[in-house]
This record gives sequence, structure tokens and C-alpha cells, in this order.
Amino acid sequence: MNEKNRENKEPIETKTENQDKKKNKKRIILLILAIVVFVCACVHIGIYLYNSSMAQREADLVTTPDTTVSQTGPLADNPVDFAALQQGNDEIYAWIKIEDTDVDYPIVQSKNDDDFYLRHSAYDKSWLASGAIYTQGMNSKDFSDPVTVIYGHNGYRETMFTSLHQFEDEAFFDSHEYFYIYMPQRKLTYQVVSAFKYDDRHIMNSFNFAVPQDLANFQETVKNPSSALKNVRTDLDVPMDENSKIVVLSTCITNQKSNRYLVCGVLVKDEKTN
Repeated sequence: MNEKNRENKEPIETKTENQDKKKNKKRIILLILAIVVFVCACVHIGIYLYNSSMAQREADLVTTPDTTVSQTGPLADNPVDFAALQQGNDEIYAWIKIEDTDVDYPIVQSKNDDDFYLRHSAYDKSWLASGAIYTQGMNSKDFSDPVTVIYGHNGYRETMFTSLHQFEDEAFFDSHEYFYIYMPQRKLTYQVVSAFKYDDRHIMNSFNFAVPQDLANFQETVKNPSSALKNVRTDLDVPMDENSKIVVLSTCITNQKSNRYLVCGVLVKDEKTN
């Protein structure tokens, strides 16, 4: 091979080597990115599994009240030992139970921070991703307000308020008319009026329920929600009016940060208990 041909060939070989190096760099970068994504996914899954496990552990602490116990004498039965619960946390003030769901928890309200129980246990105030079932300070703790909102997380297995989504099923909605709230010496029975998808507005800040028209507007939403995802009960034990006491159970909808799922009940029975 003469010198001229050798000189022409060498640049071609160098160019090919450079292209191979670039391809290898791209492969290495893609491999690194794939590893990072995989590790991040594993961490995310691990955190979810841990938080779900802790939420289930919290749920396992529940001593399920038996709401089927017959009333004896003039007083209804109250299966909740509030004295024992309040030894662990004196901010426990009520208990909610919905038959055939996992909603079976104490209700708490923080004296200092409305969002404290978003990430803390009802039993001992320790940090807990799934939080607790709670109300905020703008609601009284005797359920005497025209509207009381109770919050609970969705998405940690079937714990907290996740199983409220069972009310999306029409047959389940129709066959589960009531939920129960217990307090010391008191049992409140609520008839489920509706269950529906709503926006993420803060209900207690968005309506002034001391104003009759605001209350009437919200009651109309409860009775006739505009959502496509809804179930409604029209045959109520007690007609809804300006004196009605409504409890709204509010939880998230998976992958829909701007929406909430609400189960709304109206008080139909207020009993003294043993």
C-alpha cells in the first residue's frame, strides 16, 4: 500500500472509532438512567409497602365495636371503651363504624394543629403516613354543627377511608343505609343520603353554614350532586331541612389530586347509651 492510500484510510478508521465511542457512551448513559429509574421505583414501592404495612398495623389495633348488639332497657349499648382509648390519647373523642367496610376507627381532633392527624396515629400521636380519622377545629366535637366534615386517607390497602369507595357500587350503596358514630354515653345514627365525586375545595372554608342560603345550597348538593360518579338515596327516614345535622366523610380519589370522594349522611337517631 502506498503512502497516499495509507493517509486516506487512517482518517476513516479514526472516524469509525469515534462513532463507536459515542455509541458506547450513549449505551452507558442509558444503562445508568435505567438503573436510577429502577432504584427509584424500588424505593417508592418499598416506602409504599412499609406505609401500607404500618397502616394495617394501626387498623389491627382496633377493637371492633359490635353495632348489632340489642338495646337493653332505656339505653342503647355503647361497645367503645373511651376511658381506655383516652389513656393513650386524650384527643380521641368519638368512634365511627360502617358495616361491611374497614371504616371502624376512633375519631380525633387536634387542639393545636388542624392537619396534625393527617400524618399521625390516633392511638399515640406517633408519626404514621396513613394518619387517622379526624375532624378540624372549625367543627365542634359534639356533632351539633349543620355540617361536620370527617377526613381520612385513601390508598393504604383497605385502611382508613379507602373502603368508602365501596359506595361507588350501586348495590352496596342501596344495601348499606346507615353509619354510626359513638361518643361517651351517646350513639348517633346517620342515614347515607349520597356518595359522589366532588372537587377539592375545603368545604368548611367555602361555605358559611350560619348563612341560610349557603346551608341550603350545600344541602342541595348533598341531595342532588352534579357528579357523574354518584349514588343518591331519596327515601329518607327523616326529611332534610334547615335543622338537619349532616356528616360528610371525605377521602381522596387515587390519581385525582383535584377531586375528593364524599359519603354524606344525615342524623336520623340520637340515643343515650350505657
